[in-house]
Amino acid sequence: MTTEYPIGPVMLDVAGLTLTAQEKEVINHPNTGAVIFFARNYHDPEQITQLINDIRKARNGQILIAVDQEGGRVQRFQNGFTRLPPACCYADTPERAETAGWLMAAELLAVGVDFSFAPVLDVDCGISQVIGNRSFSTEYMTATALASAFRKGMNAAGMAATGKHFPGHGAVAVDSHLALPVDERDLDSIWAKDLVPFKTLIDEGLEAIMPAHVVYKNVDPNPAGFSRYWIQDILRKELGFKGVVFSDDLSMEGAAFAGDYPERARLAQDAGCDMLLVCNNPAAAEKVLNDLPITSNPQREERLSKMQGKTMMNREQLQNSPKWQQSSRLIQELTANYA
Repeated sequence: MTTEYPIGPVMLDVAGLTLTAQEKEVINHPNTGAVIFFARNYHDPEQITQLINDIRKARNGQILIAVDQEGGRVQRFQNGFTRLPPACCYADTPERAETAGWLMAAELLAVGVDFSFAPVLDVDCGISQVIGNRSFSTEYMTATALASAFRKGMNAAGMAATGKHFPGHGAVAVDSHLALPVDERDLDSIWAKDLVPFKTLIDEGLEAIMPAHVVYKNVDPNPAGFSRYWIQDILRKELGFKGVVFSDDLSMEGAAFAGDYPERARLAQDAGCDMLLVCNNPAAAEKVLNDLPITSNPQREERLSKMQGKTMMNREQLQNSPKWQQSSRLIQELTANYA
């Protein structure tokens, strides 16, 4: 009898709307733990449901399915899904943020996605274009309250939440997709503002966190996602976080300082990341899968298993429910008003 693989430590992607034979093999690698979708993987709800089913069939064991479905500029699935506004549009209305969190999560769960990388906990400082209106607010207490409400909605639908980008990406202008940003503030300044949403949601039970590819030069020389100080000392010890730590995408230029892809993966894992994202570079993903030792880590596997979605309704049942109809109508009106 073949032993089933647990959730492995690497998240990767697939090229298109269906799986290739090679992708099926890679999905069944012992170190694979998750697949993340992009807009290129989505055509309609029926197609994405089939693709997810095929991914799960290809895996001899557990696997997580993820997507970035924040709303605004970052919503991979659109046709057939309620169009969500950017986070900034919820203003001082936590009820609407909670509704949006529930709606986003319920629609994804209904097609088989386990979780979306949301909410953004970065406080907008009017500097970062890559964050900008993805932040709930320029005021840290408002951002905290709205992100908390959004997570509450996600949880009510059956989805775990991932707060990003720890300890805060909103005060640097450089896009970490393109280069390695450097934040020159001291630790006290970061504690006083940027870390407030993270601390609050951790105290509320936040399930996962994604660190930023940002160097906080007056705190630690390594970017947060490669820093034992940020992940072990601050996140785990001082903040008492017990959930999953996802690396940000190791294909981003903000990770290039660490060397080749296997070295990036080792450094991020040594710093404390439970799962390593390697996106839009299949050859690099395979190098990481093959280079990382295949080891059992029950603590990591237990944390990751809590990211599995709890599907309550299929798509037809969801769309026939009064809650979905009311929520979708409200959020569509909000999106239309924002546009």
